Amino acid sequence: MPHYMYVAVNEDNKISVFTVDPQTGGLTHQHDVPVDGGPFTLAISPDRNHLYAGCREAPQLASFRIDQSGGGLTRTGTVPLDSWPVYVNTDRRGRFVLSSYYQGARVAVHPIGDDGSLGAPPVVSLETATGAHAMQTDPTNQYAFVPHIAGNGPNQVWQFRIPGASPFLLSSLLDVLYFSNEQGCSVSGYRLDTANGTLSLFQTVTTLPPEGFAERNTCSQIQDRVVMYLHGGGYMIGSMRTHRSPLSYLSRVSDARVLGLNYRLAPEHPFPAAVEDSVAAYSWLLSEGVSPGRIVIGGDSCGGGLTIATLVALKYFGYPLPAGGISHSGWTDLAHTGDSFVTKAEADPLIDGCLQATVRNLG
Repeated sequence: MPHYMYVAVNEDNKISVFTVDPQTGGLTHQHDVPVDGGPFTLAISPDRNHLYAGCREAPQLASFRIDQSGGGLTRTGTVPLDSWPVYVNTDRRGRFVLSSYYQGARVAVHPIGDDGSLGAPPVVSLETATGAHAMQTDPTNQYAFVPHIAGNGPNQVWQFRIPGASPFLLSSLLDVLYFSNEQGCSVSGYRLDTANGTLSLFQTVTTLPPEGFAERNTCSQIQDRVVMYLHGGGYMIGSMRTHRSPLSYLSRVSDARVLGLNYRLAPEHPFPAAVEDSVAAYSWLLSEGVSPGRIVIGGDSCGGGLTIATLVALKYFGYPLPAGGISHSGWTDLAHTGDSFVTKAEADPLIDGCLQATVRNLG
């Protein structure tokens, strides 16, 4: 029987199908399956007859039937979601799809129909905490575990009991669960109390060389510093093309990655479009594993004002705040009522008469 591997290619909106050589592990590309919405995470049912994809760009769960003779996929349904899932899996019986939502701070359980398609709405949708990173059941199918990352999240494993589940523990399995500590470069083992579904830590082993490792090391969590930069231009003009040179210089002197944002511009996209875009960009950085403590938001002129507005919005919506914000000649008083427009006119390199015309165009 052929062995198949499925790879979600998010930016190309497809799932690539490979055959796997069971002797050498070699891969041979067979074909691609178009999947709209940006497939991000995949799961296969225990009977290997169905595949489930969590999509990121257009949040949804998609279900597919697997052709056992050629590995092809036939879509059987799509379920819309409020936010994108960072992880999908099935329970041990293949009756439900479990999903966790990193930024959505929740988990959900969708029923699987006889044809492998998913039902909606979910039979369970529970708020947990930011950074919900996975969801798996124990071998008995009675308990579910949801790890949450540190930094952006509470650094906890949430445990749930599954009502009405019938256990089917195999005698060859140990009552042990293992967790990858992606921010600690280690793996921890926990003993499972099968009567209560609770975990107790018994061992943590480093994934680094036993003789020690003095160099900088990261796991899946991105540890680079990031400057999220919002360009100026009176909310009407400007782009990353106009700011490419200074942002390259900023990256070199700060030893940080720089994310320049082409936010939507007026008058086609009036307030709060620019703020919405900057909040979405910050949320994306967090979803990519960047710690908020390693992010600085900055901008010049109207971008400086947008920086302040973004920080206020992040605080309002309950996001973990970045390490800092830099407003370079920030345009915060669009009506030009402050005395500093006169007293600091010669000192400020950006605030000048051109902004008066911009104000008139903005209305």
